[in-house]
Amino acid sequence: MTNPLLKDWFGSHFSELHPMLQQLHQHGGKLEGSVNVEYGKGLARIIGKRLGRKMNLPEQGTHWLSVDISHSEDSMTWTRTFNHDQTIQSTFIPLGSFDKGYFLETTKSSSLKLEVDIINGGWHWRCVNIQFSFLPIPLWLAPRLTAYKLAEQDKYRFHVDFSYPVLGTLVSYNGLLELTSHL
Repeated sequence: MTNPLLKDWFGSHFSELHPMLQQLHQHGGKLEGSVNVEYGKGLARIIGKRLGRKMNLPEQGTHWLSVDISHSEDSMTWTRTFNHDQTIQSTFIPLGSFDKGYFLETTKSSSLKLEVDIINGGWHWRCVNIQFSFLPIPLWLAPRLTAYKLAEQDKYRFHVDFSYPVLGTLVSYNGLLELTSHL
């Protein structure tokens, strides 16, 4: 079944997304594959491990990731499961429209206001506001988020990285996932 939620939010810009991303976000689906989880070094590692625990991420190394992407009338839900047992669920609510809007991503412990850039057919998130446990965190104090999804080699490339200037990467995960079923 086709869900128009994201196509409507993107408007004419929806066609700028790679066709694989268009399909995924109109029909939903289950993506699976190996991802690499990495933590920084020194102080960045200490901070990254704390952040990783809050996000329910596994230890550094290669892990199995399954992502169920589903849509309702007014939101998109991503359920990420590492190694068949560590789950992170996010709800994304699109507000406004591509040119004048953003997504509100909520998890158990955080809320992110994310704008979207389309670069070479890929979907790139840009964090413009963050809250942990309902406390707003000034962007200059919060870790920088680099997150995107692309179509690559007939698979879906996911990349998520939290970093601080000078310290570098705190925690990141990335990999190529394959569409294994439509939801």
